[in-house]
Amino acid sequence: MADKQRYIGIDLGGTNIKAALVNTDTGEINATHSLPTNGRGGHDAVIAQMAKLVDEIITESGRTKDDVGGIGVGLPGSLDLEKGMTLFLTNLPGHWRNVPVRDQLSKWTNLPVSLINDARAMTLGEYKFGAGRGLDTACFTLGTGIGGGLVINGKLHLGFSGTAGELGHISVDFNGPKCGCGSRGCIEVFASGPAIAARGMKAVVQGHGTLIADLCGGDLNRITPELVCEAAKAGDAIAREIYDFAGMVIGAGWLTSSQRSILVASSLEGV
Repeated sequence: MADKQRYIGIDLGGTNIKAALVNTDTGEINATHSLPTNGRGGHDAVIAQMAKLVDEIITESGRTKDDVGGIGVGLPGSLDLEKGMTLFLTNLPGHWRNVPVRDQLSKWTNLPVSLINDARAMTLGEYKFGAGRGLDTACFTLGTGIGGGLVINGKLHLGFSGTAGELGHISVDFNGPKCGCGSRGCIEVFASGPAIAARGMKAVVQGHGTLIADLCGGDLNRITPELVCEAAKAGDAIAREIYDFAGMVIGAGWLTSSQRSILVASSLEGV
């Protein structure tokens, strides 16, 4: 008899697509794999990459498709959960407007598929198996973009159409740079991976004495968040300042989200 406690989780990022075969009762991970996103190929090409990952992860685990209960896909943006469609993905070319990811991936893999915002998926995972186990909490995801999620009264708070918890798009500066979401001064434009790399590039171009310049060998294209982090760990003052600023912005957003969580929790008392 097939073990239907095992599901494939797929995380679609702006840079990579990652997948794992997971026992959802215990949290045990049986296999993991990743592929480049290649988002400029369009959504059909990316969904084809997801289908390829499904086949590879099953093969790598030594199991068969009959052992898998279904696929859960975490996507970086706004979704129509009922229709299984993307509405707007901030950090992928074309923004994936009204793409039927659920039905298309299910057709190509012959497995049931469910969608969720990637940051909400992380929040639920931390609540069920991780550092937030059993606790009401707010979580941030940090990467190409910045997302978030809320657990309130022991439940993942999705709000209208699953859009609650977009913590990366809290504005901390109404006159700040324009964000991919259309707003200005969001946490994401100051503290995401690309924002950290951009501040590192700016420091080098402006001639500041920084280890970042040495590590990149004068090639700005080599400056990544990881390289800036390496410089910071080595004691470089400029690199540390970049990460201190990102942390300050995230902290400001955390305070704002916590205040909102208290208000939401209060409004849900007795519901």
